Amino acid sequence: MDADLQRRRQLGADLRSALTEGQLDLHYQPIVAADGSGPRAYEALLRWRHPREGFVSPGEFIPIAEATGQIRRLGAWALARACTDAAAWPAHLKVAVNLSPVQFVGDALVEEVAQTLAASGLPAERLELEITESVLLQDDDATLAILHRLRALGVSTAMDDFGTGYSSLSYLRRFPFDKIKIDQSFVRNLGHETGSSEIVRAAVGLGKTFGMIVLAEGVETEEQAAILREAGCDELQGYLFGRPCPVDEVRDLAPMGRAAA
Repeated sequence: MDADLQRRRQLGADLRSALTEGQLDLHYQPIVAADGSGPRAYEALLRWRHPREGFVSPGEFIPIAEATGQIRRLGAWALARACTDAAAWPAHLKVAVNLSPVQFVGDALVEEVAQTLAASGLPAERLELEITESVLLQDDDATLAILHRLRALGVSTAMDDFGTGYSSLSYLRRFPFDKIKIDQSFVRNLGHETGSSEIVRAAVGLGKTFGMIVLAEGVETEEQAAILREAGCDELQGYLFGRPCPVDEVRDLAPMGRAAA
C-alpha cells in the first residue's frame, strides 16, 4: 500500500478517538486594529497533538476529517469551545471560527450556531465565522440562504483567503459578507514586488466599495504592516502581532506585542 495512503487511513482512524482522549485543542491568534489600538478579535485554530506522531498539521488532518465525515463533530466541538472561551474575554473582543464546506451541507448549521451561542452565553455579535470560497461553489442559493440566516442571528461572516479563487469578485457582489481576509500569498512579497502592492490596493478598494472590513493575514514584518496600513487595511493578522497560543496565554499578550520567536 502507498505509504501516504496508509498514513491518511491511520490518521483517519486515530482521529475518531482524538477528541475523547483530549488530543485536540484550540489555539488563538490575535487580529489587531491597523490603527494600533490593539486586538479586535482572536481566531480559533484547531490543533492536534498525536500521541505517536506529535503535532499533526491542520493542513493534513482537516482534509482527512472532511473526507471521513468527522469534520462535523470536530467543527461543532471547536465552535462550542471557542464560544465558551470567548465568553470569558473582555466584551470588545470577538472570536473568529473557521467553517468547513461540509458544515454548510444541509440545514443544521444555523440552529447549531444559535444553540451554541445560547449555551455559552456569548453574544452573537462577538462571533465571526470564516468561510472559504469553496463553500460558495457548492450551492449558491442554499449558501446564500444560510448566510442571510446567520446574519439575522447577529453573527458576522468573513470571506477567508480572498483573491485566491477565480470568482472572488462576483461573490463580493452577491453574498452578504462583513469582512474579507486578503490571503497571505499577496502579503508575503509586499515591499519586494510592485505587483503585490497593487493587488492589495485593489482588494482593499473592492472591500471598501461593498462596505466590508478588510483584513490582511500573514503579516510578518513592520514593512508589510506599514504598506497595508497605507493601503487602507482595517485589521492585520500574522506572526508580527502574535503566534497562535493556548487560551490561557491569550490574556498575557500585549495589545500589539510580538510573539517570541
